[in-house]
Amino acid sequence: MSKVFELMGEHDYEQVVFNYDEESGLKAIICIHDTTLGPALGGTRMWNYETEEEALVDVTRLARGMTYKAAAAGLNLGGGKAVIIGDADKDKSEELWRSFGRFVQSLNGRYITAEDVNTTVNDMAYVNEETDHVTGLPGTSGDPSPVTAYGVWRAMLASVEEKYGSTDISGKTVAVQGVGSVGYYLCKHISEAGGKLIVTDINDSRIEKVKQEFGAEAVAPDEIYGVDADIFAPTALGAVINDDTIPQFKFDIVCGGANNVLAEERHGDILDEKDILYAPDYVANAGGLINVYDELQGYNKDRALSRAKNIFENTKKVFEISKRDNIPTYKAADIMAEERIAKIGRVRSNYLV
Repeated sequence: MSKVFELMGEHDYEQVVFNYDEESGLKAIICIHDTTLGPALGGTRMWNYETEEEALVDVTRLARGMTYKAAAAGLNLGGGKAVIIGDADKDKSEELWRSFGRFVQSLNGRYITAEDVNTTVNDMAYVNEETDHVTGLPGTSGDPSPVTAYGVWRAMLASVEEKYGSTDISGKTVAVQGVGSVGYYLCKHISEAGGKLIVTDINDSRIEKVKQEFGAEAVAPDEIYGVDADIFAPTALGAVINDDTIPQFKFDIVCGGANNVLAEERHGDILDEKDILYAPDYVANAGGLINVYDELQGYNKDRALSRAKNIFENTKKVFEISKRDNIPTYKAADIMAEERIAKIGRVRSNYLV
């Protein structure tokens, strides 16, 4: 932990807070990256990290990612994240979650939490016993997958227009990797617009569902990277664009719902060199965050979908910056987010309230 301040200084983190509660067994870290646009929002991940350093690196990386996702989506939110070190199958308890709720409350609204990996809406209900700075609760917006998928669909249409000069996807083939909740709804949009589907998933029942409902063709998981398709939609695992998969690509476009699909930034450079148009993942999949953000204002599904519709314009703006600055789209997305943070930061600095 000797390099905490060095890590924070690398990307201008505002705050990293550690919490330990012996009674409940809580060992948690909350990272607040940037609150220029508003309070930091980001889910709570519970993971059995091998070391405390590993947990620190994960929470800082994720918090910064949330800043960029919120800014690129046009939301008045900053970026934050929480991790709890522990075994989600063994260590959860009411007292652990309520202790964590007190931890969140101590930040006085600078950080708003929600569910994430290995945490549930029911866990958040315990957190809510101790703080109001939590969202994604039972009985609120429900499944965010339709909104997330709609946002990815809008990013895909923007990509199709950029690449082919029209948003008409009929006759185009889309390879969808992962047809769970978000992937299923994405397949529905593609099919209804006349697109053809090649899909893969590790769950056979999900495959059968999209085959029956949308006439999709199915391939083995490791075959999806080399299929003849116009668009690749990674909607499951991260790091699937890497040294092993890129040489197999016959795609013109990459646009999906998964997070962190580039194994390394240089893989975004390689896509650019190969003239494969990449819709940056955190721009395309921001519908889930938009859905949670809407809860903070009193959830309205139509309003959430309307905001997700704007992902089309956000994606087009990324492409414009990419051409303007002659840089790959993954870098352009960061610039779009940074430009918004800088502009709003200047507005807010004009008047102290």
